[in-house]
Amino acid sequence: MTEAVVHRYRAVCSWSGTTADGYEKYDRTHSASAPPAAASLSLASDPAFRGDPALLNPEQLVVLAAASCQLLSFLAVAARARLDVRAYHDEASATMPEDTQPVRLAEIVLRPRITLVSGPTEERVRHLVEVAHRECFIANSLATPVRVEPRIEFVTP
Repeated sequence: MTEAVVHRYRAVCSWSGTTADGYEKYDRTHSASAPPAAASLSLASDPAFRGDPALLNPEQLVVLAAASCQLLSFLAVAARARLDVRAYHDEASATMPEDTQPVRLAEIVLRPRITLVSGPTEERVRHLVEVAHRECFIANSLATPVRVEPRIEFVTP
């Protein structure tokens, strides 16, 4: 009997400062990294919650993770299907209404524009987008619904 593979991920968030002057005054800027990757990010809260608009916030990172995972999943599915994908550009978005409690991302919408070499039908490509969505680890991990609205374009080689 073989043991199931378990992937493990680490993340480190750090902040220092003072909250002694109350909610209005403390700095929301903090750092985040995910060892063993060397990159680190400076993050803040959403500007609506007194964060720095020049920095990424956690809500944006969730949307970015969903978009990135869908991109990687689609490229894998397309490569296995021997499709020639030439470009993939997604302008993803999410909504977070404050009148729903607890406040949370209500929906993430991915809008990839996928450019491929002519050959497969648009129906086939849309099917593979759905297969990729079902295989996307991040979308499968979220309670927030993730919707994919692809735009498919073909080019001649």
